[in-house]
Amino acid sequence: MKALILCAGKGTRLRPLTFTNAKPLIPIANKPTIMYSLEKIRDAGVTEIGLVVNSENIEDFKNVLGDGSQLGIKLSYIIQEHPKGLAHAVKVSKEFLDNDDFIMYLGDNLVNFDLKNFIDQFKQGNYESFILLTSVDNPSQFGIAVMEDSKVTKVVEKPKDAPSNLAIIGVYIFTPKVFEAIENIQPSWRGELEITDAIQWLIDNSNNVGAHIVEGWWKDTGKPEDLIEANRTILSTLKEQKIEGEIRSDSSVQGMVHIGKNTKIMNSIIRGPVIIGENVTISNAYIGPYTSIGDSAYINSSEIENSIILSYANISNVYIRIESSIIGENSKIFSTERKPYSLKLVIGDYSNIQIPK
Repeated sequence: MKALILCAGKGTRLRPLTFTNAKPLIPIANKPTIMYSLEKIRDAGVTEIGLVVNSENIEDFKNVLGDGSQLGIKLSYIIQEHPKGLAHAVKVSKEFLDNDDFIMYLGDNLVNFDLKNFIDQFKQGNYESFILLTSVDNPSQFGIAVMEDSKVTKVVEKPKDAPSNLAIIGVYIFTPKVFEAIENIQPSWRGELEITDAIQWLIDNSNNVGAHIVEGWWKDTGKPEDLIEANRTILSTLKEQKIEGEIRSDSSVQGMVHIGKNTKIMNSIIRGPVIIGENVTISNAYIGPYTSIGDSAYINSSEIENSIILSYANISNVYIRIESSIIGENSKIFSTERKPYSLKLVIGDYSNIQIPK
């Protein structure tokens, strides 16, 4: 079995972060989002993995992941020039997949479930396709599946009147039969080849599509608030304190906190769960729960909570607590004493600034 992770999207809902970084490479708890999926796939025994990327972001992935050997996997890069749908991404990957069964992941999804068990259920049921489902409160925003006994009898993409509340959450297994399905479907009204249409073709022509309903958490990290919630979820799993940096005697570190090498904490309070990278300087500051801080960040005389601070960010003398925020790499936030008393901003496209009254 092989694996396919789809990463060719533009990440428009995460701009301006995605102007300089591919969405699956944005860190959650100081680790690129896609890394969680790669590790789960590897740990399930699948080591040949294809990444479907676009011509603009392929070098970003290669710079971070290389050939995958450091993770104990073999990575292949597959170009999808134009975003023509998930089924189209499978179609352009046919040469890589050859004649093998494969598991397919959406690159911006985080799912906490037993992937090895999921694969075993697929093999035991001898299915043509096996999909992961979960119950949701807003089914009209998802692809939805209808089940009878252990079989999926219908799938529909974002229905106005949903026939069930079982959402398809971005993890699939297919046999090579899916290529026949893709050849027999037409583009949707969006001009895309929809994977739900391919699955429906398999249902109609083989009546052998199964599903597993997951009870654990899952996150689609497509929007800033989703990244922050995913960061909270990952940090809440920290089970121990790990200190590799220097904590001065005038500082306090409380709860589950990871602090990287060559990091200095001075006259500050760190209250976990928190993860702080390497070569970070924090002085006269408060870092509250559910905050991740990337390598080489500098934080002085400021308070931060429930936020993601990326590498090389510089936050100084900010006298209003920063919370539920994402601060990009090399960003600077600071206050100065000058006249007139005003805000001075350099803001990229699609930025979001909230100023308290």
